[in-house]
Amino acid sequence: MGKGTPSKGKKNKAASHKTCRRCGKHSYHRRKGFCASCGFGHTAKLRQPGFRNRYRSFNGKKSFYR
Repeated sequence: MGKGTPSKGKKNKAASHKTCRRCGKHSYHRRKGFCASCGFGHTAKLRQPGFRNRYRSFNGKKSFYR
């Protein structure tokens, strides 16, 4: 089988993510062995990107404020 469209059709059989033990979200990648949401499996610290800590101002401006 080639590496084009026919082989891509096999990707719907098994789920790649399952529920994470640490955060409870459905973001733990089975094959990679880490959670995309909290970082479980990669690091002991909780994954907290900078864009999560921002909030949008509702005064009409398009910028982010902390």
